[in-house]
Amino acid sequence: MKVRRRSYKKDGEVQNFWPSFTDMISTIALILFFLMLLAYIQNIVTGSNLEYAKKQLMDTQKRLEESNAEISRAEKRLRLLKDNLDEVKAEVERGQIALKLSEEQIEEQKEIIAESNKELGKLRSTLQGIALFRVNVLEKVKNSVEEELGKTNSDGEQLVSIADNGNIVINESLVFDYNSYKIKSEGKELLDQLAVAFENVLEDEDIRKNIDAINIQGHADKMGDPEYNRELSAKRATTVVNYLMKTNNTLEEKYGRYFMASGFSNLRPITSGNTEEERAKNRRIEISLILKDSNVRDVINKYLEDSKEIFGE
Repeated sequence: MKVRRRSYKKDGEVQNFWPSFTDMISTIALILFFLMLLAYIQNIVTGSNLEYAKKQLMDTQKRLEESNAEISRAEKRLRLLKDNLDEVKAEVERGQIALKLSEEQIEEQKEIIAESNKELGKLRSTLQGIALFRVNVLEKVKNSVEEELGKTNSDGEQLVSIADNGNIVINESLVFDYNSYKIKSEGKELLDQLAVAFENVLEDEDIRKNIDAINIQGHADKMGDPEYNRELSAKRATTVVNYLMKTNNTLEEKYGRYFMASGFSNLRPITSGNTEEERAKNRRIEISLILKDSNVRDVINKYLEDSKEIFGE
């Protein structure tokens, strides 16, 4: 009875061993399966990562190529900029040279202009002197008459005056009666002194050489017939010249060639008023000094010659 039990136990022990081994093998197989699955998945993931990495690498290479191209273009632009910079530097240097030359030319021009202004000032002074010359001469004549006869007559009328145009003006009523060209006795006294004054003035050679003519002008008002007024004003002027020559033979012999007569009728009025007083101002004897144009031309020509030396031909 005991032997059988032992046999039974041994058989039971064998039967319990194999199920445990089977479970172990299954577990190992399952682990291997999972390992293989994991490896497969890993290969898939790794493959995807590799493709992604390859794509990234290609993109990076493409961007690198683009960057290299951009660098090449930038280098080309840089070379162009450098070339342009060199040209600009050269242009600046040329400009600086030109500027220096211009500054030197400007200084030369300033000197020329200063010299020209100096000469022009001399010309202006000379021409102003010529313009004042005729006024000064007639002022001398006027002052000479006033020294002998005074400035006014017994009625308070001014004997001679200097008009705005620089001419000597003699009131017609002091020399002629209304509508007449016969000299009054009071007028003869005035003209006597006028003849002496002109002789004294013309004794100066510096004055004579600048005078072309002494014009005795007759002027009338606008009343009456214009043709008659022209004749009357011309006759009055001629009568004055004739009297000056007659009353002073020396004046006629030495300087008669300077005197002339002209009649202007009412064409050169002093005033446009219609009152008797204003019309009386227009009835007058006026004495003007005509200067030699050649003297003025000589002054201008001299200035032009001097200017050639300053500015060059």
